[in-house]
Amino acid sequence: MKPLVILAGPTAVGKTALSIKLAKKINGAIISADSMQVYKHMDIGSAKVMPEEMKGIPHYLIDVLEPSEEFNIVRFQQMAKEALQQIYAAGQIPIIAGGTGFYIQSLLYDIDFSKEESDTAYRTELTAFAKEYGAHALHEKLKEIDPVSYETIHENNIKRVIRALEFYHQNHTPISAHNEKEHQKTSPYRFAYFVLTDEREKLYRRIDQRVDLMMEQGLLTEVKTLYDMGCRKDMVSMQGLGYKEILAYLDGEYPLEEAVRILKRDTRHFAKRQLTWFRREKDTIWMNKDEFDYNEDRILDEMLKVCRDRGIL
Repeated sequence: MKPLVILAGPTAVGKTALSIKLAKKINGAIISADSMQVYKHMDIGSAKVMPEEMKGIPHYLIDVLEPSEEFNIVRFQQMAKEALQQIYAAGQIPIIAGGTGFYIQSLLYDIDFSKEESDTAYRTELTAFAKEYGAHALHEKLKEIDPVSYETIHENNIKRVIRALEFYHQNHTPISAHNEKEHQKTSPYRFAYFVLTDEREKLYRRIDQRVDLMMEQGLLTEVKTLYDMGCRKDMVSMQGLGYKEILAYLDGEYPLEEAVRILKRDTRHFAKRQLTWFRREKDTIWMNKDEFDYNEDRILDEMLKVCRDRGIL
Protein backbone atom coordinates (compact mmCIF):
# COMPACT_ATOMS: atom_id res chain seq x y z
CA MET A 1 0.00 0.00 0.00
CA LYS A 2 1.29 3.41 -0.94
CA PRO A 3 1.65 6.12 1.74
CA LEU A 4 -0.71 9.10 1.93
CA VAL A 5 -1.04 11.92 4.45
CA ILE A 6 -4.13 14.13 4.73
CA LEU A 7 -4.23 17.49 6.48
CA ALA A 8 -7.79 18.74 6.57
CA GLY A 9 -9.71 21.21 8.70
CA PRO A 10 -11.99 24.24 8.56
CA THR A 11 -11.17 27.38 6.61
CA ALA A 12 -8.68 29.82 8.23
CA VAL A 13 -7.40 27.26 10.78
CA GLY A 14 -3.82 27.33 9.45
CA LYS A 15 -3.56 24.24 7.20
CA THR A 16 -1.39 25.85 4.52
CA ALA A 17 1.61 26.79 6.68
CA LEU A 18 1.50 23.48 8.58
CA SER A 19 1.27 21.41 5.38
CA ILE A 20 4.43 23.07 4.02
CA LYS A 21 6.33 22.43 7.27
CA LEU A 22 5.17 18.80 7.21
CA ALA A 23 6.19 18.38 3.56
CA LYS A 24 9.68 19.68 4.40
CA LYS A 25 10.02 17.05 7.14
CA ILE A 26 8.78 14.02 5.18
CA ASN A 27 9.95 14.78 1.61
CA GLY A 28 6.34 15.48 0.70
CA ALA A 29 4.49 17.14 -2.16
CA ILE A 30 1.11 18.82 -1.70
CA ILE A 31 -2.14 18.21 -3.57
CA SER A 32 -4.69 20.94 -2.91
CA ALA A 33 -8.18 19.68 -1.99
CA ASP A 34 -9.75 23.08 -2.50
CA SER A 35 -12.46 23.89 -5.01
CA MET A 36 -11.31 27.51 -5.55
CA GLN A 37 -7.49 27.52 -5.44
CA VAL A 38 -7.51 25.42 -8.62
CA TYR A 39 -8.51 28.58 -10.55
CA LYS A 40 -6.12 31.13 -12.03
CA HIS A 41 -6.70 34.87 -11.30
CA MET A 42 -8.44 34.00 -8.01
CA ASP A 43 -5.72 34.51 -5.42
CA ILE A 44 -7.04 36.74 -2.65
CA GLY A 45 -10.57 35.38 -2.20
CA SER A 46 -9.35 31.77 -2.21
CA ALA A 47 -6.48 32.55 0.24
CA LYS A 48 -4.26 30.81 -2.30
CA VAL A 49 -0.78 29.72 -1.28
CA MET A 50 1.61 31.93 -3.25
CA PRO A 51 4.87 30.69 -4.87
CA GLU A 52 7.08 32.46 -2.31
CA GLU A 53 5.16 30.74 0.53
CA MET A 54 5.62 27.27 -0.99
CA LYS A 55 9.29 27.12 0.18
CA GLY A 56 10.20 24.99 -2.84
CA ILE A 57 7.58 22.31 -2.07
CA PRO A 58 5.77 21.04 -5.21
CA HIS A 59 2.07 21.95 -5.20
CA TYR A 60 -0.54 20.35 -7.45
CA LEU A 61 -4.05 21.49 -8.46
CA ILE A 62 -3.28 25.13 -7.79
CA ASP A 63 -3.59 27.77 -10.54
CA VAL A 64 -4.41 25.31 -13.32
CA LEU A 65 -7.91 26.15 -14.60
CA GLU A 66 -9.43 29.28 -16.10
CA PRO A 67 -12.41 30.71 -14.14
CA SER A 68 -14.67 29.87 -17.10
CA GLU A 69 -13.91 26.14 -16.72
CA GLU A 70 -15.99 23.79 -14.61
CA PHE A 71 -14.42 22.00 -11.66
CA ASN A 72 -16.26 19.22 -9.86
CA ILE A 73 -15.53 16.15 -7.78
CA VAL A 74 -15.07 13.82 -10.77
CA ARG A 75 -12.55 16.18 -12.33
CA PHE A 76 -10.80 16.65 -8.98
CA GLN A 77 -10.44 12.91 -8.50
CA GLN A 78 -9.05 12.44 -12.00
CA MET A 79 -6.53 15.32 -11.68
CA ALA A 80 -5.52 14.31 -8.14
CA LYS A 81 -4.88 10.70 -9.23
CA GLU A 82 -2.58 11.98 -11.98
CA ALA A 83 -0.77 14.12 -9.40
CA LEU A 84 -0.40 11.10 -7.08
CA GLN A 85 1.30 9.14 -9.86
CA GLN A 86 3.77 11.97 -10.46
CA ILE A 87 4.51 12.33 -6.73
CA TYR A 88 5.10 8.60 -6.22
CA ALA A 89 7.27 8.50 -9.37
CA ALA A 90 9.42 11.26 -7.85
CA GLY A 91 9.85 9.17 -4.68
CA GLN A 92 7.87 11.60 -2.53
CA ILE A 93 4.98 11.27 -0.08
CA PRO A 94 1.73 12.99 -1.12
CA ILE A 95 -0.01 15.30 1.34
CA ILE A 96 -3.64 16.11 0.55
CA ALA A 97 -4.27 19.53 2.11
CA GLY A 98 -7.57 21.36 2.11
CA GLY A 99 -11.04 21.76 3.50
CA THR A 100 -13.27 20.10 0.90
CA GLY A 101 -14.13 16.87 2.73
CA PHE A 102 -15.96 15.17 -0.12
CA TYR A 103 -12.96 15.69 -2.44
CA ILE A 104 -10.67 14.11 0.15
CA GLN A 105 -13.06 11.19 0.64
CA SER A 106 -13.29 10.57 -3.11
CA LEU A 107 -9.52 10.15 -3.33
CA LEU A 108 -8.89 8.33 -0.06
CA TYR A 109 -11.52 5.64 -0.73
CA ASP A 110 -11.28 5.76 -4.52
CA ILE A 111 -15.04 6.38 -4.79
CA ASP A 112 -16.56 5.19 -8.04
CA PHE A 113 -18.49 7.89 -9.89
CA SER A 114 -19.11 5.83 -13.01
CA LYS A 115 -22.77 5.19 -12.05
CA GLU A 116 -23.40 8.90 -12.09
CA GLU A 117 -24.38 9.48 -15.71
CA SER A 118 -26.44 12.59 -16.07
CA ASP A 119 -30.06 12.83 -17.15
CA THR A 120 -29.94 16.04 -19.18
CA ALA A 121 -33.70 16.50 -19.58
CA TYR A 122 -34.41 16.12 -15.85
CA ARG A 123 -31.45 18.36 -14.99
CA THR A 124 -32.78 21.08 -17.34
CA GLU A 125 -36.20 20.78 -15.68
CA LEU A 126 -34.67 21.20 -12.20
CA THR A 127 -32.51 24.13 -13.33
CA ALA A 128 -35.61 25.87 -14.70
CA PHE A 129 -37.46 25.15 -11.43
CA ALA A 130 -34.62 26.72 -9.42
CA LYS A 131 -34.64 29.83 -11.63
CA GLU A 132 -38.39 30.24 -11.25
CA TYR A 133 -38.94 29.32 -7.60
CA GLY A 134 -35.47 29.82 -6.06
CA ALA A 135 -32.77 27.74 -4.38
CA HIS A 136 -34.77 27.21 -1.17
CA ALA A 137 -37.75 25.63 -2.97
CA LEU A 138 -35.41 23.35 -4.93
CA HIS A 139 -33.61 22.31 -1.72
CA GLU A 140 -36.93 21.47 -0.05
CA LYS A 141 -37.50 18.77 -2.71
CA LEU A 142 -34.63 16.83 -1.10
CA LYS A 143 -36.30 16.73 2.32
CA GLU A 144 -38.59 13.78 1.57
CA ILE A 145 -36.34 11.67 -0.65
CA ASP A 146 -32.90 12.20 0.91
CA PRO A 147 -32.95 13.82 4.39
CA VAL A 148 -29.20 13.19 4.86
CA SER A 149 -28.31 15.19 1.74
CA TYR A 150 -30.91 17.77 2.77
CA GLU A 151 -28.94 18.33 5.99
CA THR A 152 -25.45 18.21 4.50
CA ILE A 153 -25.86 20.12 1.20
CA HIS A 154 -26.37 23.86 1.55
CA GLU A 155 -29.37 25.18 -0.38
CA ASN A 156 -27.16 27.66 -2.28
CA ASN A 157 -25.12 24.79 -3.69
CA ILE A 158 -27.66 24.34 -6.49
CA LYS A 159 -25.41 22.07 -8.56
CA ARG A 160 -25.07 19.52 -5.74
CA VAL A 161 -28.78 19.75 -4.86
CA ILE A 162 -29.67 19.04 -8.50
CA ARG A 163 -27.13 16.19 -8.60
CA ALA A 164 -28.72 14.57 -5.51
CA LEU A 165 -32.26 14.91 -6.95
CA GLU A 166 -31.08 13.60 -10.31
CA PHE A 167 -29.36 10.60 -8.70
CA TYR A 168 -32.55 9.66 -6.85
CA HIS A 169 -34.60 10.13 -10.02
CA GLN A 170 -32.33 7.71 -11.92
CA ASN A 171 -31.51 5.13 -9.26
CA HIS A 172 -34.50 5.28 -6.86
CA THR A 173 -32.05 5.41 -3.98
CA PRO A 174 -30.56 8.45 -2.21
CA ILE A 175 -27.10 9.62 -3.30
CA SER A 176 -26.20 9.83 0.41
CA ALA A 177 -26.80 6.06 0.75
CA HIS A 178 -24.68 5.43 -2.35
CA ASN A 179 -21.89 7.63 -0.95
CA GLU A 180 -22.12 5.90 2.43
CA LYS A 181 -21.80 2.51 0.74
CA GLU A 182 -18.77 3.73 -1.18
CA HIS A 183 -17.45 5.15 2.07
CA GLN A 184 -17.55 1.69 3.68
CA LYS A 185 -14.76 0.69 1.32
CA THR A 186 -11.34 0.34 2.84
CA SER A 187 -8.75 2.76 1.58
CA PRO A 188 -6.17 1.46 -0.89
CA TYR A 189 -3.58 3.67 0.88
CA ARG A 190 -1.55 3.44 4.07
CA PHE A 191 -2.73 6.77 5.42
CA ALA A 192 -2.95 9.22 8.30
CA TYR A 193 -5.96 11.59 8.19
CA PHE A 194 -5.29 14.64 10.36
CA VAL A 195 -7.93 17.28 11.09
CA LEU A 196 -6.50 20.56 12.38
CA THR A 197 -8.97 22.49 14.50
CA ASP A 198 -9.30 25.24 17.09
CA GLU A 199 -11.77 26.56 19.65
CA ARG A 200 -14.82 27.86 17.83
CA GLU A 201 -14.57 31.47 19.07
CA LYS A 202 -10.91 31.71 18.07
CA LEU A 203 -11.64 30.19 14.67
CA TYR A 204 -14.49 32.61 14.04
CA ARG A 205 -12.30 35.54 15.07
CA ARG A 206 -9.62 34.37 12.61
CA ILE A 207 -12.23 34.14 9.86
CA ASP A 208 -13.37 37.74 10.47
CA GLN A 209 -9.74 38.92 10.50
CA ARG A 210 -9.02 37.01 7.30
CA VAL A 211 -11.95 38.65 5.50
CA ASP A 212 -10.76 42.10 6.64
CA LEU A 213 -7.26 41.26 5.37
CA MET A 214 -8.66 40.09 2.02
CA MET A 215 -10.43 43.43 1.61
CA GLU A 216 -7.18 45.27 2.47
CA GLN A 217 -5.26 43.11 -0.03
CA GLY A 218 -7.64 44.09 -2.83
CA LEU A 219 -10.43 41.49 -3.05
CA LEU A 220 -12.75 44.08 -4.58
CA THR A 221 -10.25 44.83 -7.38
CA GLU A 222 -9.69 41.10 -7.94
CA VAL A 223 -13.43 40.46 -8.39
CA LYS A 224 -13.82 43.56 -10.60
CA THR A 225 -11.04 42.21 -12.85
CA LEU A 226 -12.81 38.83 -13.05
CA TYR A 227 -16.07 40.65 -13.83
CA ASP A 228 -14.35 42.54 -16.65
CA MET A 229 -13.06 39.18 -17.95
CA GLY A 230 -16.69 38.09 -18.31
CA CYS A 231 -17.06 36.09 -15.10
CA ARG A 232 -20.65 35.98 -13.84
CA LYS A 233 -22.41 34.43 -10.87
CA ASP A 234 -23.68 31.40 -12.80
CA MET A 235 -20.10 30.12 -13.23
CA VAL A 236 -18.86 27.43 -10.83
CA SER A 237 -15.78 29.52 -10.02
CA MET A 238 -17.88 32.53 -9.03
CA GLN A 239 -19.96 30.59 -6.51
CA GLY A 240 -17.03 30.46 -4.09
CA LEU A 241 -17.05 32.43 -0.85
CA GLY A 242 -15.63 35.91 -1.37
CA TYR A 243 -16.57 35.97 -5.03
CA LYS A 244 -20.34 35.60 -5.03
CA GLU A 245 -20.77 38.24 -2.29
CA ILE A 246 -18.58 40.86 -4.02
CA LEU A 247 -20.22 40.06 -7.39
CA ALA A 248 -23.61 40.69 -5.79
CA TYR A 249 -22.30 44.09 -4.62
CA LEU A 250 -21.03 44.87 -8.13
CA ASP A 251 -24.47 43.89 -9.50
CA GLY A 252 -26.02 46.44 -7.12
CA GLU A 253 -27.75 43.90 -4.86
CA TYR A 254 -26.42 45.47 -1.64
CA PRO A 255 -23.75 47.91 -0.34
CA LEU A 256 -20.12 46.84 0.10
CA GLU A 257 -20.34 46.83 3.92
CA GLU A 258 -23.26 44.39 3.66
CA ALA A 259 -21.29 42.18 1.24
CA VAL A 260 -18.44 42.00 3.77
CA ARG A 261 -20.85 41.23 6.62
CA ILE A 262 -22.51 38.42 4.61
CA LEU A 263 -19.09 37.05 3.61
CA LYS A 264 -17.98 36.84 7.25
CA ARG A 265 -21.25 35.24 8.33
CA ASP A 266 -21.32 32.70 5.49
CA THR A 267 -17.65 31.79 6.00
CA ARG A 268 -18.36 31.06 9.67
CA HIS A 269 -21.32 28.88 8.63
CA PHE A 270 -19.10 27.14 6.08
CA ALA A 271 -16.46 26.36 8.75
CA LYS A 272 -19.20 24.87 10.92
CA ARG A 273 -20.37 22.62 8.06
CA GLN A 274 -16.78 21.57 7.35
CA LEU A 275 -16.32 20.50 10.99
CA THR A 276 -19.62 18.57 10.87
CA TRP A 277 -18.36 16.73 7.77
CA PHE A 278 -14.98 15.82 9.32
CA ARG A 279 -16.67 14.56 12.50
CA ARG A 280 -18.59 12.06 10.37
CA GLU A 281 -15.43 10.74 8.73
CA LYS A 282 -13.85 7.58 10.08
CA ASP A 283 -10.18 7.16 11.04
CA THR A 284 -9.54 10.87 11.56
CA ILE A 285 -6.92 12.13 14.03
CA TRP A 286 -7.99 15.45 15.51
CA MET A 287 -5.23 17.97 16.21
CA ASN A 288 -6.77 20.59 18.49
CA LYS A 289 -4.41 23.56 18.46
CA ASP A 290 -5.27 24.59 22.03
CA GLU A 291 -4.20 21.15 23.32
CA PHE A 292 -0.73 21.84 21.90
CA ASP A 293 -0.65 25.39 23.36
CA TYR A 294 -0.65 26.70 19.78
CA ASN A 295 2.90 25.42 19.33
CA GLU A 296 3.19 24.35 15.69
CA ASP A 297 6.40 22.37 16.31
CA ARG A 298 4.60 20.25 18.91
CA ILE A 299 1.73 19.61 16.50
CA LEU A 300 4.26 18.66 13.82
CA ASP A 301 6.12 16.28 16.17
CA GLU A 302 2.85 14.49 16.98
CA MET A 303 1.98 14.18 13.28
CA LEU A 304 5.43 12.74 12.52
CA LYS A 305 5.06 10.25 15.38
CA VAL A 306 1.70 9.05 14.01
CA CYS A 307 3.18 8.73 10.50
CA ARG A 308 6.07 6.67 11.84
CA ASP A 309 3.74 4.46 13.92
CA ARG A 310 1.61 3.77 10.82
CA GLY A 311 4.59 2.87 8.65
CA ILE A 312 4.12 5.89 6.40
CA LEU A 313 7.69 7.10 7.02
